[in-house]
Amino acid sequence: MSREFLDKIEASPIIAAVKDDEGLSRCLTSGIDIVFVLYGDICTIPDIINRIKETGRTALVHMDLISGLAPKDASLDYIRKFTRADGIITTKANLISHAKNLGFYTVLRYFVLDSMALESVEKGSRHGAVQPDVIEILPGILPAKMIREFNRISRVPIICGGLIRDKEDVMQALKGGAAAISTTNQDVWFL
Repeated sequence: MSREFLDKIEASPIIAAVKDDEGLSRCLTSGIDIVFVLYGDICTIPDIINRIKETGRTALVHMDLISGLAPKDASLDYIRKFTRADGIITTKANLISHAKNLGFYTVLRYFVLDSMALESVEKGSRHGAVQPDVIEILPGILPAKMIREFNRISRVPIICGGLIRDKEDVMQALKGGAAAISTTNQDVWFL
């Protein structure tokens, strides 16, 4: 795990997840230090990342949401060669090893729909697979006891993301043991 990335998360536990240019512009007026990019395409992603990096922030690209990129190592190579991104977010565990070899911070995203998500995290932790730097679980408004359960079975820190709307949601996730939260809710960026 990248200690540097964990230190950044601990210092700035609210992460802006941006889904359009308007959100990016607003994010860049906040005190947010880490930005998850959830939009763009193969032509626009270098400029989006440059806007973030010019302000001294840490930028991670959600590989699954960038049009024109496939869940393949070559897409990671493209992001490394043509952008200044610090890391990646993905639901595809097969991308983590190559991303780490390229020096990226890595976030593996899980959707918590039922107990199978918990089993997937546990299986990934047990079988010695290359671990991401952090796991992001969605939705982030899980009960604190579920966040603690994910922490118990995971070998890496947890980020809660999705449906976080206010200070109460942020505090519940952090009290439950999440290292940070990510949200597209712009009001939360300014807490």
